[in-house]
Amino acid sequence: MKTIEPCTLVIFGAGGNLSRLKLIPALFSLEKAGRLPEWLVFLACNIEKRSRDSWIDDVRKIVMPLQSNGHGMDVIERFLARWHYHANTPGDATAYLQLQQMIEQDETFPPNAVYYMAVRPADVQGIIEKLGEAGLLKQRNGWRRVVIEKPFGYDLLSAQTLQASLYRHLDEPQIFRIDHYLGKGTVRNVMVFRFANILLEPLWNHHYIDHVQITHSETIGIEGRADYYDGAGALRDMIQSHLLQLLALVAMEPPVSMSAEHLRDEKVKVLQAIRPITQKSVNAHAFRGQYSSGTVHGKAVPGYLEEKGIPEGSSTETYAALKLFIDNWRWSGVPFYLRTGKRMADASSAICIRFKNPPQDLLRHTRTGPQRPNWIMLGIQPHDTMKMEMQVKVPGLDLHTRTMSLDATYRKGEEQSVDAYEGLLLDVMLGDQSLFLRIDEVEAAWRVVDPVIKVWAMERGFITPYAAGTAGPRGTYRLFDRDDQFWRQSLNLDGADLQPY
Repeated sequence: MKTIEPCTLVIFGAGGNLSRLKLIPALFSLEKAGRLPEWLVFLACNIEKRSRDSWIDDVRKIVMPLQSNGHGMDVIERFLARWHYHANTPGDATAYLQLQQMIEQDETFPPNAVYYMAVRPADVQGIIEKLGEAGLLKQRNGWRRVVIEKPFGYDLLSAQTLQASLYRHLDEPQIFRIDHYLGKGTVRNVMVFRFANILLEPLWNHHYIDHVQITHSETIGIEGRADYYDGAGALRDMIQSHLLQLLALVAMEPPVSMSAEHLRDEKVKVLQAIRPITQKSVNAHAFRGQYSSGTVHGKAVPGYLEEKGIPEGSSTETYAALKLFIDNWRWSGVPFYLRTGKRMADASSAICIRFKNPPQDLLRHTRTGPQRPNWIMLGIQPHDTMKMEMQVKVPGLDLHTRTMSLDATYRKGEEQSVDAYEGLLLDVMLGDQSLFLRIDEVEAAWRVVDPVIKVWAMERGFITPYAAGTAGPRGTYRLFDRDDQFWRQSLNLDGADLQPY
């Protein structure tokens, strides 16, 4: 197992929600698991002027509820001792010079450094410019890596502009474009499922698969992020990044090896093979909606236009669905349906693969109702699971069939799931870019959605409302090619029923 070299993890925006809710708990989990080396130092950078002790008190409040019975206070104290604090106040011309002196001259801080951009996307470029001007990105005495959260750009042109600015100070191997979705256990398991088993490989093509659905639904609204979300929308926020990555993992060819470059090469090939959506065909391949007031889990919630900070008459979509085709040998003619929405009936993420019906329906006279297809479904959240639906005989004298679900969970006994950020943070410190996005991946994903973004920007009034707490807007059935195709509303057997959406 590759070991982590001594390094300094610098978190810009350490006082923000991402750091407090995700990064600090993930790092503490790694501490409890004994995965952090002795000479690993955390440096919190934030705009507030405060003492190191004051910051450590804040970290203590975050991790104390996370302490388990099997770990004593010594683990917490060891974790807290790693933390230092640096004020990066706006207008302080000496802040980056002081940071440079700390990292390069103070022996407390190992010379290898990771800079994590846990800040607003608009602030990333400015911080990297200042790091570069201070010489903090030059790999003189050790390596330098920068972690950038999504979104990477606002469209293809802005992504390319941002990338050009980064290349003034960084080389591609130094840039870790993080998509936390790829760190989820089941997402990683997609690769194992695909490439460690021969069972389904002969069936993994257009001869046997009818279509693929990739869904991410949320019951929450915008959660106070009006300034970001209203400028992004569901298409940019989820489909361009997370769901297209899942599509690539499902559809990619087996790589030469599991190395970062070989994996990313195959993902890029899939994204580049997606059939372009022309301006005239956007309405046949894309659907958008916006939630109105409704009830979620018995609680009344406001509509999107009633949320604080949302401008009157906003046409930002909170639901988006796409139909895509991959024009290559394996997937020719197989539709991939991607959808995501906020304020939906359930919070879940899943990959559902529907197989074609047998070429001859020999049991049509013994069955009541339509022929039921086989499905393979990979649950990502809230449960890491795999399900397979098959037809079996009903016990008794007569030859009747019913659908049976074979259910398997990925965890056994006391095995615990880990947060996506835990594995990704380890990968950054190890220098493993396998689950991080290369720039050509980002550009290929933007090319898929850019035509839709442009048409939706022109047709601002054409958006379908849906009540919060429902399965989404009605009318999305027009994306499907046949009447017997429909959205899976759950991974359970009753989720296979035809839905009027």
